[in-house]
Amino acid sequence: MTKHQQDLLYTVKGICMDIHSKVGCGLMEHAYHKILKEKLQRNGHTVQSEVSISITYEDIVIENAYRADLIVDNKLIIELKAIEKLQTVHFMQLGSYMQLSGFQLGLLVNFHERNILDGMYTMRLPDLIKKYGKQNNGSNSNNDLIKF
Repeated sequence: MTKHQQDLLYTVKGICMDIHSKVGCGLMEHAYHKILKEKLQRNGHTVQSEVSISITYEDIVIENAYRADLIVDNKLIIELKAIEKLQTVHFMQLGSYMQLSGFQLGLLVNFHERNILDGMYTMRLPDLIKKYGKQNNGSNSNNDLIKF
């Protein structure tokens, strides 16, 4: 991981902790999304929200198949949750987004944890592939259909 990536993660996690300490763990995901996006932008970061990710299968293109919650500085993809407990499927969801979009670094944040540190997971694409296996059809395209 590069120094820039480490610094970016440190900043984003700090902002998530600040949000959680001020508004708690009872809001809906959309509220955390809006607050985090605004705070990141105020800190000078470029933030894309609800970024469309398409997939293709053979000659069939499925536009807007997925939506990444936030992409920060074109380096980090963030998936937000506000649920009781994260499941394996949530980690795989972010992994799929990372594979399809080509991002090597992701952050999964569950704001409904009482201790936000228990709800933040840094994910690197090579580590996800090692743990869960490659989820696309094996070619190097970023738009391969995900197989489960």
